[in-house]
Amino acid sequence: MNYEQLCQRLCNVYDTGEAKAIVRWVLDVRFGLSTADIYCGKVTQLSPNDQAELEKIMQRLEKAEPVQYVLGVADFCGRQFHVAPGVLIPRPETAELCHLIAEDGGRDILDIGTGSGCIAITLALDIADAKVTAWDISDDALRIAKGNAKDLGVNVSFEHRDALNLSHTSQSWDVIVSNPPYICRKESDEMEDNVLKYEPDTALFVPDEDPLLFYRHIMNYAASALKQNGRLYFEINPIYADSIAVQLQQTGFVDILKITDQFGKNRFIKACKR
Repeated sequence: MNYEQLCQRLCNVYDTGEAKAIVRWVLDVRFGLSTADIYCGKVTQLSPNDQAELEKIMQRLEKAEPVQYVLGVADFCGRQFHVAPGVLIPRPETAELCHLIAEDGGRDILDIGTGSGCIAITLALDIADAKVTAWDISDDALRIAKGNAKDLGVNVSFEHRDALNLSHTSQSWDVIVSNPPYICRKESDEMEDNVLKYEPDTALFVPDEDPLLFYRHIMNYAASALKQNGRLYFEINPIYADSIAVQLQQTGFVDILKITDQFGKNRFIKACKR
C-alpha cells in the first residue's frame, strides 16, 4: 500500500492530520523512511518482510492501540523512552512540567509514581548535579523505568513504594514531583478508546468519591519530608485545581501557584514548604 492508503485506513480511528502523523512516525521509527522518502513513493518499495510487518502494525493501529505501544517507544523531551501497556504513555503536558522544574533547579529530587521514569530521568539529565529518586508501586513500571535510565545513560535510584502508604524517613528533599492518577471513573465516557482500552487503569483513575486521594497522601508526606523552602509540584486534573490548592494551604504550604499548560488549562500546581 502507498502512504495515502495507509493514512486512509486510520481515518476511522483518528482525524486526518493525526492519522498522517502516526503513519509517518511508524515509517520513520520502524522502517527508517524519511518524509522525503515517503513522498518519493518508497513505501511501495519495502521488502516483502517489511510489508508483512507493516501490515501487522496497521492492523493493531486500526484497533485503536496507541502507536507508542505498537512501536514500544514514546518521544518525550527530545528523547525516546521505552513504553509498554504496564506504564502510562508520556504526554506533552508532562514535558511542560519537567521544564518548569528544570528552570527552578534542585539537588535532591523525588518523583512519586514514576511509571516509565520519564520525569525522573529527564530531570536527572537536565538539572546539573541533581540526585534523583523515583518510586512506584508497580514492578513492571520499575523494570521499564530502570531500562530507560540505563539506555539513556543516567543514574536514578528506583524504589518500590506505595504512594498511599508513605511514612517519613531520614531522607529529605529539595523537590518532590508527582503526576498521580487523577481521572474519576465518571469522566471515562469522554475519553478516547485508545486510552481506555490500552493504558493502565491504575495510572489513570481515582475513585469518584475521593478525587484528591493521591494528592492528599503525597502532600501530607511532602509536608514533613521536604527541606525548608522545598518545592512540591503536581500535574493535576484542571477541574480540581481549586480544591487541591485549598488542601495544600490547609496542609501548611505557601506560595501556591496554579500554572496553565499550552492549551490554557490549569494543569500544574507548585507549592513551597515554609
